[in-house]
Amino acid sequence: MFTRFTNIINALQALDKVYSNSEMVRKILRCLPRIWMPKVTAIKEAKNLNILPLEDLLGSLMTHELSMQKKDDDEEKEKKKKKVVPLKSSTIEDSDDDELSLITRKFKKFLASKKKFGG
Repeated sequence: MFTRFTNIINALQALDKVYSNSEMVRKILRCLPRIWMPKVTAIKEAKNLNILPLEDLLGSLMTHELSMQKKDDDEEKEKKKKKVVPLKSSTIEDSDDDELSLITRKFKKFLASKKKFGG
């Protein structure tokens, strides 16, 4: 974007149309897409656009762009890390219940017989 902007500004200078630094800063901030509006507002609030060098603005915008890309990459990695693991269901069949209750009854009888004989 900056290269195209510089080419246009240089072509206009060749036609004797010269823009001040503050006009160029405002034009760049105005042409940014909607997703950049929070950053544009922050720059407008925090810095004096009349004395802000064009290079500082570009550095700030490039830093913000890199941080947005890093955040997007991190979110993509997190999505890839989250795996859906289906839960296995287990059912106890009636025969298993019957076997368990049979073993329990026999064990109780065994304990009762031990008590009768003083064991």
